[in-house]
Amino acid sequence: MDILKWIQNWYFENCNGDWEHMYGVKIDTIDNPGWTVKIDLVETCLENEHFEIIKGERDEEDWYYCEVRDGMFYGAGGVGNLEEILNYFRQWASSIERN
Repeated sequence: MDILKWIQNWYFENCNGDWEHMYGVKIDTIDNPGWTVKIDLVETCLENEHFEIIKGERDEEDWYYCEVRDGMFYGAGGVGNLEEILNYFRQWASSIERN
């Protein structure tokens, strides 16, 4: 499944009439240029799950960093790394949801 469709489904599956009023998924740009991704995990099956920090830098424009802290998945990366960041979240979330 394409990553955009997958993240839409993940968001929808966590909407319960209350969660979406306080939590959600935020994708924004940064000025170096690049992306940030913030995904609330509070009141989801991922809330208390361990996430190993993922980071890599291939060059100044091709980099990524992902972590979970304070009930949120944080991802950041270069201008061409948005899909990669979302895929790291999907891989982690899918591995937890299967267990």
